[in-house]
Order: sequence, then C-alpha cells, then structure tokens
Amino acid sequence: MNTLISEKYNKLYISWLITLISLIILMIIVGGLTRLTDSGLSITQWQLFSGFLPPLNNEDWIYYFNLYKQIPEYKLQNFAMTMNEFKIIFWWEWIHRFLGRIIGIATLIPLIYFSFIFKIKDLINLYIIFFLICLQGFIGWYMVSSGLVDRVDVSHYRLSIHLFVAFLILTCLFWNLLNFQSGKNKKFFLNSSNFYSIKFLVVLIFLQIIFGAFVSGLDAGKIYQTWPTMNGSFFPNDIDIKKLNEFFNFENRSVVQFIHRNLAYIIFVFIVYIGYLILKINNTELYKPYFYLLIFVFLQIFLGIFTLISNLNIIIASTHQISSIFLIIFCINLYYKSIK
Repeated sequence: MNTLISEKYNKLYISWLITLISLIILMIIVGGLTRLTDSGLSITQWQLFSGFLPPLNNEDWIYYFNLYKQIPEYKLQNFAMTMNEFKIIFWWEWIHRFLGRIIGIATLIPLIYFSFIFKIKDLINLYIIFFLICLQGFIGWYMVSSGLVDRVDVSHYRLSIHLFVAFLILTCLFWNLLNFQSGKNKKFFLNSSNFYSIKFLVVLIFLQIIFGAFVSGLDAGKIYQTWPTMNGSFFPNDIDIKKLNEFFNFENRSVVQFIHRNLAYIIFVFIVYIGYLILKINNTELYKPYFYLLIFVFLQIFLGIFTLISNLNIIIASTHQISSIFLIIFCINLYYKSIK
C-alpha cells in the first residue's frame, strides 16, 4: 500500500474513532437526561429490530401507553399521567435506545470495512469494543427489566453497571485513538509508567462514577441538600458511626451520598499530590494535560455541590454528568502521556 493510500485510510480510521467517541458521549448525556426525567421505564418491551421505529399513529401511542400502565411506576407513582406527558418520557427513552442502535451500526459496518484494509490482529481491540457495545445493549435491558415488576424504579446496582460499561467503552475508544495517533501500542495497565498514583487515580474516578450512579439510582441527592456539612454534621445523623458495617450498606441513601461526597474530596487531594510529583520531577510534558484535568476536577466538585443545593436542578445535574465525561477523558489523557 503506497503512502498516499495509507494516509487516506489512516485519516478515515481516526475520523471513525472520533465519531464513535462523540456518539458515546452523546449517549451518556442522553442517558443521564433519561434518568433525570424518570423516562427510563416508559418503554416496557425490548424490541431490537421492530423498536427501531417510533409510534407512527394514535393507535401505536395508545398501545405503548397501555403497556406502561401495567407497571408499578404508573400504578403507584404516575397514575394521573396524561398521554401528552407520557409522550415526553417515551421520546427520551426512545432516543436513548435509537442512539444505541446507531452506535452499533456505526461500529459494525466500518469495522467490517477496515477488516479488509488493516490486519485483523490490529483491530482486535475494536472487535472487543464492539462486543462491549452489544453487551451494553443487553445490560440496558437487564437494568430496565428490574423496574417493571416489584418496584417503581430500576436497580441502582444495575444502573451503575450500565454507566460503568459506558465509561469503559469511552475509555477504550479514546485509548485506541491515542495509540493510533501516536503510532505506539501502550498498554492500559501493563506498562512502564512510574506514576502509580495516576493509575490509582483512574481507579478512584471509576469508583466515583459507580457511586454517582448509586446516588442517582437511589435519589440520594434528595436528602441532605446542604454543604459543606450534611445538615450541620460531617456524618449523616441517621447513621451510627460506631457501627462500621453501616457504611457498607449501599442500599442506604445517606451512606451512598456520604461516600460520594468524601470520595470527591479524596480525589481532589490525590490530584493535588500528583501535581506535586509532576513538579518535583519537572516533567514539562505533563503540565498541560494536568492543568486541564485540574480544571475539570474543580468544575466537577463545584457542579456536584450546586446540583445538591439546587434541589437537583435538571440543567445543573446534567452539566455535572457531562463534566464527569471530560474529567475521565482528561484523566486518561494524563495517564497516557505519563507512560514512556
């Protein structure tokens, strides 16, 4: 393959990865809004192919609304909902699922195309990512199904798995993009980075994402809407701090919010420590990526506080989640550049 043709395919490949990353980011944002608007249970069936089309006439709308009326969320919480109100939550969930289908197609077709151009072994990571995307679709339904029988919302454990895998896919795509652009093949954990603290930071941020999903799934942000204390106390007043086992009860909204708050402080301190290490060894190549990460850490904590004290204002809460996307991207970027 001559240089011009090779350069053409390389540009196409990079454009494909950037497109997928953009779609995943959009998917996470829409997924967050679907959760914030309590729209996730509006479609009670899993129709992989026929569900591609939305309701096309009034009969279709009545059919979907009647299905929704059979689940606990409607019977116990939204029994006074009108058809127009149902349409609003339906469209959020439908768009979320539609994006999932688009991502699947936008991954599979170019992957088949590039399989005829590049060596299969060079695309193994992308095949794994495609598998994760397919798996994510099933996890999404697994999550939704938890809210169709005995409860008015989905399991926060299943919600956290769904969000974790979304961020994992985003991380894998971004890592592959960085590798391709640099012409290197850096491994994610099995590498020569001396910055073990940055590796640990990645783990902490993913852990924080999980607890963020717990907070969202349990509506834990609706209690203790004060800062910096939790209604005047460092510890929640409904927890016996002498009983350490209570802090491992992740069904308890107070515990989940307490951990989410304090994990944010730990991450901030840890990032400051990483900045100290970078200055100590005078690694100028890491100054810029570290600065971007520091900005988004400040922004994320600021938005988290205002989400809480604003009584979960949907715009602020959504911006808080959007900020978390860029926080993980800049964290991965710093980590990548720290590897020799």
